Amino acid sequence: MVVLCGRKDWNLSWNTTNPDFTQCFQNTVLVWVPCFYLWIFAPIYLIYLRSHGYGYICMSLLNKAKTIVGFLLWIICWLDVFYSLWERSNGSGIPAPVHLISPTILGLTMLLATLLVQYERKKGIQSSGLMLIFWLIALLCATIVFRSKVLHAINQPLTVCVWRYTTFYIYYGLLLVSFILSCLTDQPPLFSQMVKDPVRPLIPLTSAVRNGFLGFLSFLNITSMMITGYKRPLEEKDLWSLNPDDCSNRVVPQLVHRWNSECQKAKRESKERQAVAESEILLVKNSKKTIDPSLLKALCLTFGPYFLISCFYKLIQDILMFAGPEILRLLIRFVNDSSAPTWQGYFYTVLLFMCTCAQSLILQKYFHVCFVSGMRLRTAIIGAVYRKALVINSAARRTSTVGEIVNLMSVDAQRFMDLITYINMIWSAPLQVVLALYFLWQNLGPSVLAGVAMMVLMVPINAVIAMKTKTYQVAQMKSKDSRIKIMNELFNGIKVLKLYAWELAFKDKVSQIRESELKVLKKAAYLGGVSTFTWVCAPFLVALSTFAVYVLVDERNVLDAQKAFVSLALFNILRFPLNMLPMVISSMVQASVSLKRFRVFLSHEELQEDNVEHKPVPAREFHQFIILSLNLHFLLNVCIPEKTLVAVVGHVGSGKSSLLSALLGEMDKLEGAVTVKGSVAYVPQQAWIQNSTLKNNIMFGQERREAWYQRVVEACALQPDLEMLPAGDDTEIGEKGVNLSGGQKQRVSLARAVYCDRDTYLLDDPLSAVDAHVGKHIFDRVIGPQGLLKDKTRILVTHGLSYLSQVHLILVMLDGEITEAGSYQQLMAKEGAFAELIRTYAAVEQTDDKGPDFPLPGHFLQLVRGDPETFPGQPRDIVSPACPGSSPGPPSGGTCPERRTREPPHLALLDVKLSTFAAYVKAIGVLLSCLSLLLMFIHHFLSLFSNYWLSKWTDDPTVNGTQPNSQMRLGVYGILGISQVFVYSLSMSIGGILASRSLHQSMLFNVLRSPMSFFERTPSGNLVNRFSKEMDTIDTVIPSILKMFMGSMFNVIGSCLIILIATPLVAVVIPFFGLLYLFVQRFYVATSRQLKRLESVSRSPIYSHFNETLLGTSVIRAFGEQERFISESDQRVDHNQKAYYPSIVANRWLAIRLEFVGNCIVSSAALFAVIARENLSPGIMGLSISYALQLTASLTWLVRMSSDVETNIVAVERVREYSDTEKEAEWRHQAYNPPPRWPTDGNIEFRNFGLRYRPDLDLVIRNVTLKIDGGEKVGIVGRTGAGKSSLTLGLFRIIEAAEGHIFIDGVDIAKVGLHDLRSRVTIIPQDPLLFSGSLRMNLDPFDSYSDEDIWLALELSHLKSFVSSLPDQLSHECSEGGDNLSVGQRQLLCLARALLRKTKILVLDEATAAVDMETDNLIQSTIRSQFEGCTVLTIAHRLNTIMDYTRVLVLEKGEVVEFDSPSSLIGQRGSFYKMAKDSGLA
Repeated sequence: MVVLCGRKDWNLSWNTTNPDFTQCFQNTVLVWVPCFYLWIFAPIYLIYLRSHGYGYICMSLLNKAKTIVGFLLWIICWLDVFYSLWERSNGSGIPAPVHLISPTILGLTMLLATLLVQYERKKGIQSSGLMLIFWLIALLCATIVFRSKVLHAINQPLTVCVWRYTTFYIYYGLLLVSFILSCLTDQPPLFSQMVKDPVRPLIPLTSAVRNGFLGFLSFLNITSMMITGYKRPLEEKDLWSLNPDDCSNRVVPQLVHRWNSECQKAKRESKERQAVAESEILLVKNSKKTIDPSLLKALCLTFGPYFLISCFYKLIQDILMFAGPEILRLLIRFVNDSSAPTWQGYFYTVLLFMCTCAQSLILQKYFHVCFVSGMRLRTAIIGAVYRKALVINSAARRTSTVGEIVNLMSVDAQRFMDLITYINMIWSAPLQVVLALYFLWQNLGPSVLAGVAMMVLMVPINAVIAMKTKTYQVAQMKSKDSRIKIMNELFNGIKVLKLYAWELAFKDKVSQIRESELKVLKKAAYLGGVSTFTWVCAPFLVALSTFAVYVLVDERNVLDAQKAFVSLALFNILRFPLNMLPMVISSMVQASVSLKRFRVFLSHEELQEDNVEHKPVPAREFHQFIILSLNLHFLLNVCIPEKTLVAVVGHVGSGKSSLLSALLGEMDKLEGAVTVKGSVAYVPQQAWIQNSTLKNNIMFGQERREAWYQRVVEACALQPDLEMLPAGDDTEIGEKGVNLSGGQKQRVSLARAVYCDRDTYLLDDPLSAVDAHVGKHIFDRVIGPQGLLKDKTRILVTHGLSYLSQVHLILVMLDGEITEAGSYQQLMAKEGAFAELIRTYAAVEQTDDKGPDFPLPGHFLQLVRGDPETFPGQPRDIVSPACPGSSPGPPSGGTCPERRTREPPHLALLDVKLSTFAAYVKAIGVLLSCLSLLLMFIHHFLSLFSNYWLSKWTDDPTVNGTQPNSQMRLGVYGILGISQVFVYSLSMSIGGILASRSLHQSMLFNVLRSPMSFFERTPSGNLVNRFSKEMDTIDTVIPSILKMFMGSMFNVIGSCLIILIATPLVAVVIPFFGLLYLFVQRFYVATSRQLKRLESVSRSPIYSHFNETLLGTSVIRAFGEQERFISESDQRVDHNQKAYYPSIVANRWLAIRLEFVGNCIVSSAALFAVIARENLSPGIMGLSISYALQLTASLTWLVRMSSDVETNIVAVERVREYSDTEKEAEWRHQAYNPPPRWPTDGNIEFRNFGLRYRPDLDLVIRNVTLKIDGGEKVGIVGRTGAGKSSLTLGLFRIIEAAEGHIFIDGVDIAKVGLHDLRSRVTIIPQDPLLFSGSLRMNLDPFDSYSDEDIWLALELSHLKSFVSSLPDQLSHECSEGGDNLSVGQRQLLCLARALLRKTKILVLDEATAAVDMETDNLIQSTIRSQFEGCTVLTIAHRLNTIMDYTRVLVLEKGEVVEFDSPSSLIGQRGSFYKMAKDSGLA
């Protein structure tokens, strides 16, 4: 230093009243530090900028100013160099080398800084973090020199070098200007996304680019949104666009790619292991032949690199955490040492403030990275699950129900998000514990080992708790899956439940599962009580055991304030990792369960890509393929020439739908080949309709071709429907087509296929749901030889025998085999089973006897019969899972005057009302709530008093090197600690469970009591979301948040009391800071709550769309539209994350500002303690500052928890929402109970009956006055939308009468309870719906009938032989929606239900549309024989089924146009005559 500075003055003094750095230190270290910083980091920064450009910024005033100031600084430095050289040459004295070296280094650094400014401009950097830090360091170093020079000039004016002082003052002024300029943000770059998208929040670096580095550190970019949210409720347009790196199209493919790599690797290793096992078969036994792919590794590789940034932040934050106790030690030593200079106290206070602020900034950056990682993880998981759901085969689909998959996307994905925030604690907690123990050892010596022993004892307890938690977690998720699965089915089949009056049976079933779920939650609550005891006890017991050993080992060990409160501060630090580690382990256990569920789902078998080959088929070639379905082997050999129309006929369950499934590749192929030429369109047996406009349903993602569109609409007989719909083809169709009739849905489904213009058409009985004349129109105009599809290959599964004479080829199926094949004439000439069927059932006039002109190859008609293995039981159709049980809603005529048919998502804009909190407290129980509060108060009071007692202990005087009362003090301290009761935790958890039970039961009852119109308006995704996500929040989140909120509140009050007792002067600032806190909290909550609600509302469409997709996977795959649906799902997830991302930033914005205010309170406490050190005892000061150090965290946590309580209590509000909605009439009237055997005769009378769907709509049924005598069989016919189904809905009071009355046996049905009415009238609905569960449950959910009754009903419905052949018979499990039975078999089961109930009135709503003619005939004969004395109302499409009825009711536009016997109506030659003529019956 002597060589550099020219003198020996490197040492500086600490114990002085006026401290200062030496001249040498100022000229070297303080000059070089900013220079070294820039030269070290500039190369890295330049390399980064070279590959990351953000556009180009034109030269602006700001940039010019930065450049000019930079050059001036460079010139000033060189002037100093030249002055030193001039001094040397002038001989006025040789300056020290430092006067040449330092200005030279500084000058080069300033030149580098100026060049960097220009390079940043060319790369589009608006504000540079690197340069801001550089100017800040340079300014801080120069400020120290500036103070020194000013003092020097005042004290020793004669020794001042005027030139150097002048240049330094100019240099200092320019530094200040540079720093201010670097805080400003330049204009946006050209060609940048920021210009195109002004609301984009951008990734961290570019966020700094845009908002300035200080804005980046303090999350300034969300302030404008916060102000907007404070002034008015936030809307969707106020949200930012999502960062490109957070979008699904970037995140999901990365995870899918990594997962596929892991799967390939696992398969390779499995094969290698299997080969080794086979070669060493004698040595290796029971070797595991398959290796599961590691989803965890795939997740780590995908998200690990970005997540590692959080580890870096966490490491720095952990180290800074220990600055507080060290500064506290210095402050206590300062108070004890009366000779210490005052400036040291102020220095420690400033140091404390700076350390706590730095800690706050770094901690919030850490949390930001964690939450963004969690968000990306959720996006990737939902995307991966969605993509997988589109490709899993039917066997896998049966093992994973819709409820389970929705839970994967909601609850399990959420668990990952929750875990990722704290996963770093796995390494951070041990690090914090080790550092805390190190500092404790420095403070208390070996006594700390007692504390270590106590912590080691806690480990096995926590391990046991974690293991039990995992068990409970698995059990709870299993129950939750079952419950959501049933709820999903319940909402899908709500109309059937209401028609059969089965609500109570399903309510009991759901409640039973819910009770088992709550039982597990209660066990978890008891476990949580023990867990809380260990968490809260652990730090205290560690402190107690350490202090006890310390004072008891040697009586000369004095527990003074420095030792006690530094130790206490360290124990408080120790409390966090000790508390968090078990929670993180528990979260990891939960996440491991979820991880396994994800892995199992993502590992499901997929449809084989080679099931179907799409390529040209050479003529005269046979293709043999075997289909395996439900243990049945179907051996088929068939070749269908191009441009032919092929009809597939056969009994119910003969395998017709399975044949189409095989052609679609939906079934597993064992051997052989399936080849289809060109593209495919598929019309499923049950129409799959999207929740979109009618136009979009038809166009199905294709371009609009107006002329073709109009031709398709006209050919599919949709034009009259479009004219009736309120907004034409822009009318939005509800979920599963609720506002379309069955016939309309089927025609829309057909129109979709026709519009898409494919090469091959697979039509699964599309004409069954439409009227006879409409069916004829569609066949002639679309499917038939002269239809729009005449040049396409068409395979038509049909039960309509009237069309068979016009097809080129007929395939007759029986038990999964093709028994006959040929043209109509050939099969009739064969005199086989087909010819017999036609002669028996076809009452049609053959309009075209010539048959097709298409020449069929002679060998084609030869049937190659294989040798199929025989299996017990009747084969079943496997139908595509297209909308099981979608209830045909009201005919669309006049159903809705607006364009939308359902309500937009409900978004409450008001504050959370106190009534919501009151409702929650009421659900818990007022007494239990008050008890929990009292127990919590006692716990915190004892905790506070024990620490106050400790401070008094440390102030005890020392006599002969010992404290006389130390043992008494220790005993009382121990008693106060141990007597802190932890029952409050248990009481709050139990209260939460009671509230959960009450709220769930109430919501379930209210939803089931809602009318059908409610379900038509409300998307099922919303309802499922209420029962899954919102109930999960009420079950697990709200109790723990309330517990933490109350704990934080008591902590804050306690801390403020202690600080006020110690330093009353703080009372001056606490009210101000308190008001500031309150304002920031209210300011934040206004925006936070709206963001939470926007996020919640945008979450439901994800699940609704997913649900819709699962029901239509076969259609989506057939049309090859997977990518479009994936894109739509991604878009919905991104839309949801758009609301979630600002809430992450808003949380960080809040935390930084709150922690800053908290840091001010800590500094104030320290500052006033320094000022009043003469009057303060070290014990009280130590207690005050140790509590002040906790106050920041407690206050921040309090505000966070209060906002979390407000945002999560929304779940209670949303669950209670349905208690205020419109309800159906009472299920049972106390005032009037009909006689037990009512109705005895079955007389039905309509008097001036009218019906409308909503009060503001026109009547859809009007002026209906007619009388039906008991035992009459009445057919109801009319065009689609004429009001046929509406009339039956009125009879069951699904829709209440708008005018007039209906009397059954003289009783006005409006006065009868709904269950009394619906249980005494039976319907066989149009869409046969089964629920997952046993066959017995589906027939008799109330267990009202004996097995003999059920077997008799099955025999009469022609299902006895089929059910007998099943392994479990009546206990046979039906899959979701009854997908493992054919539509025909499901319809026969509905007949069996009717036979069981055998009421005096039976309604058939197009019940035989999905069955073949022979089965239809069997059903009709059963109805005639078994319901002989009953009144039967039949809505019919096949007029031949009602030709022998007593009377026929013809409806048109909701009015009765004809009502007489069939023969009379044909004689009148009116509407019925035309229909009969179209059907070939007149």
